Order: sequence, then C-alpha cells, then structure tokens
Amino acid sequence: MVSKAIFIHHSDSSGYKFHDDHPFDPIRQTLTIDLLKEAGALKDDQIVSPGYTISEQQLRWVHRDDYIQAVKQLDHEDDPRRKSVIAEQFGLQTEDTPFFPGLHKAASAIATGSLEAAEAVMSGKAQHAFHLAGGHHHAFPDRASGFCVYNDASIAIQHIRRHYNARVLYVDTDVHHGDGVQWCFYEDPDVCTYSIHETGKYLFPGTGFAYEKGVDSGFGACFNVPLEPYTEDDSWLESFNVTLRKVIEAFKPDVIISQHGCDAHAYDPLSHIHCSMRIYEEIPAILHELAHAYTNGKWIALGGGGYDIWRVVPRAWSHVWLEMSDHPLAAALKEGRRMPLPKAWLDRWKDQSPVALPAYWQDERSDIPAIPRRDIITEQNRTIQSIVIQDL
Repeated sequence: MVSKAIFIHHSDSSGYKFHDDHPFDPIRQTLTIDLLKEAGALKDDQIVSPGYTISEQQLRWVHRDDYIQAVKQLDHEDDPRRKSVIAEQFGLQTEDTPFFPGLHKAASAIATGSLEAAEAVMSGKAQHAFHLAGGHHHAFPDRASGFCVYNDASIAIQHIRRHYNARVLYVDTDVHHGDGVQWCFYEDPDVCTYSIHETGKYLFPGTGFAYEKGVDSGFGACFNVPLEPYTEDDSWLESFNVTLRKVIEAFKPDVIISQHGCDAHAYDPLSHIHCSMRIYEEIPAILHELAHAYTNGKWIALGGGGYDIWRVVPRAWSHVWLEMSDHPLAAALKEGRRMPLPKAWLDRWKDQSPVALPAYWQDERSDIPAIPRRDIITEQNRTIQSIVIQDL
C-alpha cells in the first residue's frame, strides 16, 4: 500500500551540533517534532528511522574521497597541529563550520535520511516524504561551507538520477542561495536547480544571480531569483509564483525535491528579508499543488536554515508536514482561522526559550512592521522576475 506521506528522522542527526553558541542547533528538530505531536499531526509510529547509514560509495557520488576521509580522520587525529592543518584544508576550521567530535557520524545520518526520503518516493512506497534534518545545501564536493558538511540534497538527487533516471526539479526557498546544489548540477540538463533567496550582493554566499544559468548542456536548467533586502510577503510570494510556475511548466520534471530553509522570516537574525509566517504556510501548499499537477505527486521535502529556532522554525517546518499529510489544521489555516499553538507545547518550552513564544500558528500583523520602501522593493523584484523567465 502506498502511503500518502512519510516523516523521516534519523536519531543520530541530533548529534549535528557545532557548539553551544553556534546558531545551527539541532534542538530545532526536537521542537518541531514535539509541536507536531502536541498538535495531533504526528504519532511515533508515523516516524520512519532508517536502520542503516549511507555508504562511503554513496557519499562519493557528490564528495571527493579525500574530503570524506579527512572528515573521518579528524575524529581520530591526536596531533593538534596535524588536526588543524586537515580541518583548515577542508573548510572545517571556520567560524561557520568548525569541526566537532562525531561530525562524520552525524553528517552521514543526515545524508542517510535524505537518501531514504528519495528512495521512499521513487520506489512508490510513498507519494511524499519529509526529512526535516536535511537540506545542507552549501557543502561542496571538496569542502564544508555555511554550516554544511555533506550535501544531502545533492546525494538524494544523484540517487534518483542513477537509479531511476528521472528528471529532478530542485526548489530551494532558503534565504541563502543554494550554491552547493547548483554547482553540483550546473552542467546537467536533467537536474533543474531553482533558488529564491536574498541577493548575494549583501548576503552569504555571495552568489545566486539571475545570470547564473548553467553551462554546456546544462545551460537553461538553472534559475536564480535574488530578492532585495526587506522584501515582504506579497512580493516574495509573487516572485515565487511567477517564476517557479514558468520553470516547472518548461522543465517538466518527474519529481520535486524542495529545501525549506525558513530564514527569510523577519525575526531571523542572519538575513534581511522581512517576511512573516504567511509564506511558510503558502510555500508547501504551492509545491503540493505543483507536485500533483506535474510529477504524479512525487515530492521530497528537506529542512534547511532557520535561526530563530523558537518562534519561527518549529511553526514553519510543521507547515510542511501539515500540508504534505493533508492534516485538517492545514485546511483551517488556509481558511484564515486563527489557530492557537498547543498549550502543552508552549508550557513545556516557554521557560527554555530566550524570547516569548508565539501563541498562534500565524504571526500578528503588528509584530512585523511594514517597510517604508515597499513599492520600490516590489518593482526591483519584478525586474528580476522578468529577467529570470525571459527565455521561457
């Protein structure tokens, strides 16, 4: 029997923690799973935990062997000087992505979860799959970058290409450009990468401009929608709808893999986009619609960035599963009904949160002030829209 949707969570992925002061904190996963359970949207027996770990051969589909061996070696290297040299050589001695004990095991667990999600959908076990720990889109074949060590999204895409020969549309809604995935498939005409993000003029990783369109046979299978800082909901959603619908109609994929970084929210401390929870209700709804219209329902969703881990990430990621699983709460929110967060969840976490937790699934309008330059920003984003789709 084919499941409508499956929720994948590898227990070892919670070990992916750089240090206590680092913004990338795996407690985001715990908060989200707990919120879904208290909302009656997720039960323990619905959570699939892969009983295996990805092989080095599968990691090598994307990453160089010397890089993989270096990540492993750092766990056992006793010479501090040698350890420092290895870490620096492979991008694991930076402020963003510092090495920590157990890194290979935790990063491999995350890659395993995304591989499992891809296989579940492509084999017909499920129409949709959600792996919230995934979405590490900045990792490169030979180095770590931007909190990311193994590029699980690219590994999942490679699995689909190698075993199913399917055309993949990768949709990245993280506020930071999905650079690692883009460069992995920049020459591949059967993998279309689409990223909507804050312009690289002001934000890491400094790439993702509209002129990045692929090379050689892959030219025309890469799309970037760089948005102006302080873009708000209406302009963000307009840009997404106008461009993505044109892209998917032209590319005609067999499956969608989406990355759901939720750091374009106004509360996020690492970016300048000024959106509310509204976009995180609508993004999965749009992708769900497009999956059933173009890919026979085949849709794999991954997590990603998001650094307001208390007020934003649990709600945003929960919206993906609520939509994917057709939970009644998703329908109620679409109707505009004001829905409170579960009291048990709020009571459990309020004393640990450094900020007051929101009482509702939606944001209050007064919580996010309007931007005075809204009209100018909207027009600048419309110019980018027209450039992105001018050849479609």
